[in-house]
Amino acid sequence: MPDIKEFNNCGKTLEQTLKLNNAPIAVKMLQDESEIPSGALRPKKDRGYHLAQCQAFAMSRRENTIVAMLKEDNWCPGPVIAYGLVPRPDSPEARKNNTGDVFPYGKYIGILTTPLITAGFEPDVVIIYSDTNQLRTILLAMKQDERPLVQGFFFPFSCAHSVVTPVLTEKYGVVLPDPGEYARALTQAGEIMFAVPGTKIISLVNDLINYKSSGPGYVHETSMIMRPDFPQPELYRKVFTAWGMDHE
Repeated sequence: MPDIKEFNNCGKTLEQTLKLNNAPIAVKMLQDESEIPSGALRPKKDRGYHLAQCQAFAMSRRENTIVAMLKEDNWCPGPVIAYGLVPRPDSPEARKNNTGDVFPYGKYIGILTTPLITAGFEPDVVIIYSDTNQLRTILLAMKQDERPLVQGFFFPFSCAHSVVTPVLTEKYGVVLPDPGEYARALTQAGEIMFAVPGTKIISLVNDLINYKSSGPGYVHETSMIMRPDFPQPELYRKVFTAWGMDHE
């Protein structure tokens, strides 16, 4: 088992290399209250209010808050169903609003979220909120044999797709934040979610480090210019030569 500090270092590398605006989130599914660390926020118990899961994500990534969300803390039905905190409803309305993959009822009592850089546990999932440029850098850095494991999710509930599916399938998820993320958790219009199975985060970050050292790295505003006949990368020059096209 990797040392916890390896996961913390992954959080630091992601933040610095990609210039993220906020912290990648470490997620742990809770099977017992004894797994909740001292100092974690229990919204209903500690503050007398309820939250949607997207709001708990926002508190962890923006405010560096450790949040434990149990059944009684929730104010949105999607994660309560998806995380198996209640039996999955079997009605026409429930089938119409399918959350996607769900955990078996009763397996977990809740979910714990905290910034990856300070997590005291091995995460089940890491959720990265990024812009599309940062996401592209992550995807381009991935090994070729990992790329087919990237899935896309574009409909509610993003709190389900970004947690349950990566745990159950060991696949990555590019997740479009759902309306609740925007209306209640103040997610910015340019942000998108990338969910990484906890077992893959160290390898992915190593790929990102190698990608950066090989040359391309993260493309930011200072390297952007609208220019005809721009300097071509070596690969472009090779194929243009083979095709008999101009390349100088």
